[in-house]
Amino acid sequence: MRQRISPKAIRIAGYLLLTSWAAFARAQSDPDTAAKELFDHERWEELANLGQNLSPRSPEFDYQYGIALAHLERWNEAQAVLLAGRRLAPHDKRFPIEMAGVAFKQKKNSQAIAYLRRALRLDPRDAYANDFLASLYFLQGNLEAAVKYWNRLDKAKAEAKPKPQISRVLTDPVPRVRPGLLDHAFAFSPTSALTLNQLRESESRVRALEIFPDYRFDLAALPDGTFDAVFRGREVNGWGATKVEALLRTFHGLPFQEVTPEYFNFNGSAINMVSLIRWDADKRRLTTEISGPMARDPRWRFRLGTDWRNENWDILPSFTGPATLLAALNLRREAFNAEIVRLVGARWKWSVGAELSHRDYRNVAAGSVLASQLLAQGYQLKQTTRLEYEVLNFPEHRLTLESGASSQAGRVWSQPGESFEKLQALLEARWLPRATGDDFETRWNLRAAKTFGDMPFDELFMLGLERDNDLWLRAHIGTRDGRKGSAPLGRNYFLSNWETDKKVYSNGFLTLKLGPFLDTGRITDPTPQLGSRNWLWDTGGQLKVRVLGVGAVFSYGKDLRTGNNAFYTMVGK
Repeated sequence: MRQRISPKAIRIAGYLLLTSWAAFARAQSDPDTAAKELFDHERWEELANLGQNLSPRSPEFDYQYGIALAHLERWNEAQAVLLAGRRLAPHDKRFPIEMAGVAFKQKKNSQAIAYLRRALRLDPRDAYANDFLASLYFLQGNLEAAVKYWNRLDKAKAEAKPKPQISRVLTDPVPRVRPGLLDHAFAFSPTSALTLNQLRESESRVRALEIFPDYRFDLAALPDGTFDAVFRGREVNGWGATKVEALLRTFHGLPFQEVTPEYFNFNGSAINMVSLIRWDADKRRLTTEISGPMARDPRWRFRLGTDWRNENWDILPSFTGPATLLAALNLRREAFNAEIVRLVGARWKWSVGAELSHRDYRNVAAGSVLASQLLAQGYQLKQTTRLEYEVLNFPEHRLTLESGASSQAGRVWSQPGESFEKLQALLEARWLPRATGDDFETRWNLRAAKTFGDMPFDELFMLGLERDNDLWLRAHIGTRDGRKGSAPLGRNYFLSNWETDKKVYSNGFLTLKLGPFLDTGRITDPTPQLGSRNWLWDTGGQLKVRVLGVGAVFSYGKDLRTGNNAFYTMVGK
């Protein structure tokens, strides 16, 4: 039997059909208004259905449609719709912000960071984007970048509480250095907001103590929205943490006929003693340096040192193949030096010092190379000044650029007396492309020097690999048959060193890094037989090995101008 439908039910059904048709028609004629109504009432499914059948769409519709898809966890569709909206409205910051949220939900943090940085280029004062970006950097472990963007909240939102707020300052593990000295190394304090400048200044002060070869600052989030600041550092004490480390630190130079006795953090005072004893018949050397903070303030540091040398030199045009001996001598030099170093904020550092030395030359075969002014003997007093400044620091890119300039003015009491001035400049760029860690690292150094007046032989510069030299051309070795003098010497130079390293293995005890390098430089001197007539180009590869704080570099270089090959091993800290 058929069920009879009442006229009232027919009227209701007709009404609903008409209203639905009217809503549909209204949505087709004014989709933005319909979308706004659905958006305001969070009717995500209906909004998604509406957008699916609509083309073309306005930027505002795409924004609401994309958010609806995101709420429905249709991430790829949401990203595509928001991207389409951003193309229509490239100056609307809402699109990259919401795209960052979708990328974050998909665990694509690097992509989310890129979107947020794009949004902040449109509006640097957006509080939500700054906070979101800081949180992402914090999750990545890039503390400096996180603090940078959290600090911007103060400017972006006047009523916002400064962030990050520090509740306590902790150390893990607890170091042996005196607590008061370590407290002075921290430029921030509990119950206050941590600023990027305070974090960087704290890092500079900790470095200046010279007892923490590895360290970092961490923030531990607390339920009330504040943070504990945690300092984690590997501290060097005494001769070494273990007997094995002490032996390795002291005797790693035995293959090169040298030992390096060192003692760190005497009685928890961050006073250190480092020394070198070398008994190589052609390169005898004894150095000792004592350094420590002044008045228990890490911003001030003193250095006192001695340096005694007895070296045989053969001046040669090359370290390999047939070569004519240009000159020879025996250099004996004794020096005493003192220096004061001062940290100024997070970026500046200066130092002043003085050195009193005496040299004499024996068994001299001067030839046409060693002019009389180079062989000036007697006492010398030298005043040194150095200034260092951090030019750029982009923590979000992990890119830094540092500069330095130094002056050395000396007077030699010889017959006749001589005076000279050495000016040097440095630019050093460092880039870590990964968000955290040092899996890849690129460095580029530019150095140059200009001298004035008459200088003694031991004040000349050398471009090449030699254990007492830091101006590296890695296909030019500075010794031949154990004697110095086979690398280019001169008074003025320009040097560029570029290298990149890839960490190929690390287990906490042993670290291996491998990578290429490119060196170029030129050194000049008024004496025709010294210096380099042309620009020098060296390229090759190197392996860096680090065990218990002791590092070794094995390099293989090729001189692109002569074709000479050079293999060299350097061991140090």
